[in-house]
Parts: sequence; C-alpha cells; structure tokens
Amino acid sequence: MKLFEMYDAPVEGYQDVSNDNSNIKWRETRKSKLTLRQIRKLRKMLDVRNYERSENLKKIRKQYTPINPEQPTL
Repeated sequence: MKLFEMYDAPVEGYQDVSNDNSNIKWRETRKSKLTLRQIRKLRKMLDVRNYERSENLKKIRKQYTPINPEQPTL
C-alpha cells in the first residue's frame, strides 16, 4: 500500500464493500475457502496491479534516460 492511498478518496471499482463478506466473529481464526468468483477477482486485481506497475516503470525510465547519449555525464 502506498502512503497517498491512505489519505486520498478510494478509486471507484477497486473495492466493492457490499461484496465484502469477511465479517470477523469472536474466536474464529480460520478463513473460509475462496470461491471461484473471488479467485477471478483476485487474478484481475493482480493483472491491474502489474499493468500499473509497468506503466509506472515506463514513466521512470523515460525520466532517467540521458538527454544526449554521446556526451558523458559527470
């Protein structure tokens, strides 16, 4: 989790509160089995995260590429 995610408003579509069925009960430490719908949702979230990461790396590479490759930097 990134720091700005804690203070900014959540992005629409990242979390569905009505679909969150993780109610914690007293003395219940085991988690229920994941359904296929939940597994697919996790896979989509991972794909989105990987895409965002690759886009972020493209921006970073563009920022730090040398302006003139023939001229050595100090």
